Amino acid sequence: MPFVKVVKNKAYFKTFQVKWRRRREGKTDYRQRHKLITQDKNKYQSPKYRLVVRFTNKYVICQIVFAEINGDKVLCAASSKELAKHGLTVGLKNYAAAYCTGLLVARRLLKQIGLDETYSGVEEPTGEVISTVVDGRTFFVSEVDEEKRPFRALLDVGIKNTTTGARVFGALKGASDGGLDIPHSNKRFPGYSRETKTFDAATHKARIMGEHVADYMREMEEDDEENYQKHFAKYIEASIEADDLEELYEKVHASIREDPTRDAVEKFTDIDKSFKKTPKKTYEQRKADAAAKKASLRAPATEDAAEDDEEAEDDEE
Repeated sequence: MPFVKVVKNKAYFKTFQVKWRRRREGKTDYRQRHKLITQDKNKYQSPKYRLVVRFTNKYVICQIVFAEINGDKVLCAASSKELAKHGLTVGLKNYAAAYCTGLLVARRLLKQIGLDETYSGVEEPTGEVISTVVDGRTFFVSEVDEEKRPFRALLDVGIKNTTTGARVFGALKGASDGGLDIPHSNKRFPGYSRETKTFDAATHKARIMGEHVADYMREMEEDDEENYQKHFAKYIEASIEADDLEELYEKVHASIREDPTRDAVEKFTDIDKSFKKTPKKTYEQRKADAAAKKASLRAPATEDAAEDDEEAEDDEE
């Protein structure tokens, strides 16, 4: 048998250093994160903002986040759960809902920092990439104000695959149309052909307005009525048909632009004050309780011993 060198010996394992916890859990791509949060030294610690897009089992969450030495701070956030206020109660996780959520967080942020009137964004979605070059620098907004530059943020997709047509780019497009300056191209939007290197903006606009959902609804209703009743039960309950979706999303976009603020959450005041926590016992009280418990345990044994003595005396007599 040839000589085989043992590479991973005891010395190797004694010096093995495990990866960071979130890397071990598969939650954070640290190579990507390092590039997103590393700021130029000549920016003098000015924050580097990220548009963080995440998908849960039911909703889309968009946040504007910046990193500090002690952790990330959220400047503004929006969830597709809030779209019910604007008239959208179903399909809160698809491409069109992601666009609406991106639009909501953009308008809310710009109103928060006082740039909502300066950068109004794109009133009606076209699917095209909007950009302007000023002094050799490209800004992804229609016009750049002379005094106030647009709010720039970088897309943070987390560990999602950045495939063409992915929903994260719907949120990006919504935030961009909402007035944020987010560097991007049309290569990952629906409608881009990798083979011909062409981009069809009409296809992208149709996806923003939910036409892909409408087509699926029509197809399923014709082919499988029973499955349609199950699959689109929430749509049927809300009296939403395939032909109503485009008009519905137009109203949602208009409502978001009109009032992007968050509803005030009522403070919970229904507290049961009748309940009072039992005060902590002192050392002397605990000691007395222990002595009383010991005495109660000894009492039966003492009684039994006394009865045995009486029986023994009776036997002797």
